[in-house]
Amino acid sequence: MSDAPVTLSQVAREAGVSLATASRAINGSATRSVRQDLRERVLETARRLDYSPDPSAQAMARGRTSALGLVVHDIADPYFSTIAAGVTRAAEREGLIVTLSSTEHSPGRELAFVELARRQRSRAIILAGSRAVLPGVLPGVPSGPPSGEAAARMESDAKALESALTSFREAGGGVATIGQGVGDLPVVEIDNAGGAGDLARALHEIGYRSFGVLTGPTGLRTAADRTTGFLDTLAALGCPALDRDVVDGAFTRDGGYDAMTRLLSRTGAATADPEPNRPEVVFAVNDVMAVGAMAAVRDAGLSVPDDVAVAGFDDIHTLRDVSPGLTTVRIPLDEVSEAATMLALGAAASGAVVRGEVVLRDSTPRR
Repeated sequence: MSDAPVTLSQVAREAGVSLATASRAINGSATRSVRQDLRERVLETARRLDYSPDPSAQAMARGRTSALGLVVHDIADPYFSTIAAGVTRAAEREGLIVTLSSTEHSPGRELAFVELARRQRSRAIILAGSRAVLPGVLPGVPSGPPSGEAAARMESDAKALESALTSFREAGGGVATIGQGVGDLPVVEIDNAGGAGDLARALHEIGYRSFGVLTGPTGLRTAADRTTGFLDTLAALGCPALDRDVVDGAFTRDGGYDAMTRLLSRTGAATADPEPNRPEVVFAVNDVMAVGAMAAVRDAGLSVPDDVAVAGFDDIHTLRDVSPGLTTVRIPLDEVSEAATMLALGAAASGAVVRGEVVLRDSTPRR
């Protein structure tokens, strides 16, 4: 007996049908169907002969593979790992396999993955993460004026990504983004400015009047929107943050630690002075930064919340056990992931805008 694998031609011959009919019965077709009795005959023959379909042939026949591409900025960030877990669960229910790419905030890597997904005929693509924004474009973000070269590069990157995603969609693939949109493509948008404004009001209502902000990197729209929403609301409440109390930093735990260290140093407040010259509460624009900020406060010989209260944004599951419990803005990332997956697969008619919920915990006790 030969050990060679059974071919589709053998299945077709044994079933008494043409090779084209056997291919459509087993691999599917984007344009043609097979009579039910013929399909059942071919499938029974394939089972009897122990025929294994070629995944590449199936993709060519159907027009799409069973892969869903997910692009995130940093899989080590709990925010993105939570989204990845949610998308994977939703995709598996639809019989799809998720392929994951972490871009490390590189527009070139993001575009390269989209092109790869297009060449591999992926069923859909989901992009999760903040879009870029020029330094100085949004108010409340301390930065220098944007250069013409930077503006041209960002515009070129944005157009290239939008063009690649549009081409993918026009060829039959599904597209969705999480966070901010790309052109007019489907998006599950997070109202970062609104959520940060809600947090500012909540902190004001429980008695805080002096505020600091760890803004995150100035080139990310998520960070800029959260910073702007928080600062604009403070100004409307009559207690604007001082410029010296608004400090940028990386969107990471170490970025939060460094930013808080610089804030305390700038205000001359890295001591337990009975008349401190430091903010009563510091808002870090994501939870990971907030955890780093809390560590910096402790390393300065101070305590959270007795000397400096701290708040974050996102309500990441893996960070809910920090002590004291972190006040934050809860984003329902499981729901966001589910909605984006359904949107990318065409099971939802339109996108959505998600606004978080303020969760007050022990890191910001009532004053």
